[in-house]
Amino acid sequence: MNKKNTFIDLFAGIGGFHFALSDFNAKCVFASEIDKHASSTYVHNYGVMPHGDITKINESSIPKHDILCAGFPCQAFSISGNQKGFNDIRGTLFFEIARIVNFHKPKVLLLENVKNLVKHNNGATLNTILDTLYNLNYTVYYEVLNASNYQLPQNRERVYFVCFRNDMNIRNFLFPKHIDKKTALYEVLEHNPINVKIVDRKDIKVKEYTPQLNIFNEYELPNKPIQIGIVNKGGQGERIYSEFGHAITLSAYGGGIGSKTGLYKINDVIRKLSPRECARVQGFSDSFEIISSPSQSYKQFGNSVATRVLKEIINEIMKVY
Repeated sequence: MNKKNTFIDLFAGIGGFHFALSDFNAKCVFASEIDKHASSTYVHNYGVMPHGDITKINESSIPKHDILCAGFPCQAFSISGNQKGFNDIRGTLFFEIARIVNFHKPKVLLLENVKNLVKHNNGATLNTILDTLYNLNYTVYYEVLNASNYQLPQNRERVYFVCFRNDMNIRNFLFPKHIDKKTALYEVLEHNPINVKIVDRKDIKVKEYTPQLNIFNEYELPNKPIQIGIVNKGGQGERIYSEFGHAITLSAYGGGIGSKTGLYKINDVIRKLSPRECARVQGFSDSFEIISSPSQSYKQFGNSVATRVLKEIINEIMKVY
């Protein structure tokens, strides 16, 4: 991708798409994010101030662009009736993407959402999205990918959409294959994290776990979360995992004592992950500056996209672009 390629970043959060596309010399010409804390992090790291609520921004005021990126929220999906196309999604946040695409007709769309979108409303939501994109004259590819398979120590399954404008005549796109090299949470941990919650209670139950060694005297890493204990009754946010496995899915919300990051046994201490560790399991380098409070930072990284997965997808886009 050369510097002539431009992109817009909708529902931008802290800029996971921006971070990934920066490696390909693409230029961001517009971003939109409604959360003021995420916007502050975005402008601090990229020098681009996101506009606010996309529902209040006229599509004609958005600059022309080659690529539209959006990790659009899923909470608003509510499809009624049997109609298809725009009538089915009017009032949802996906419609904001559709109206901008309809006006600007970018060459490529790169979208991300939760895995459950595929099965939401017995598949009707997905079919509406696909029908809308087809009617906008795009060739659509979609697949559920797990960050764990792309050298990120986090179990994070998301559905990704890659769409090419029909006149580009691209029919041979393939999503990236799994990366064979395995990883584990301990590889991205901070030595002395600050502002991290440590849990020291009498109702902790935990067992020892050490992975086996192979013939090269290297750990056989399982490449998935390994639960080794519980706090209280082991409900949501009360499960303890090994640092030799992967982190559970980071979340912007969630309850329990280990909310948003999960709990892990690290150096004989039961604790949550730090904001920097959350950044790392999402694929952000340490050059990415964290400026918000821990509470806001957990929310921001929980809402973000897994940047290394995006980079692998963009690599595949470049092969056919």
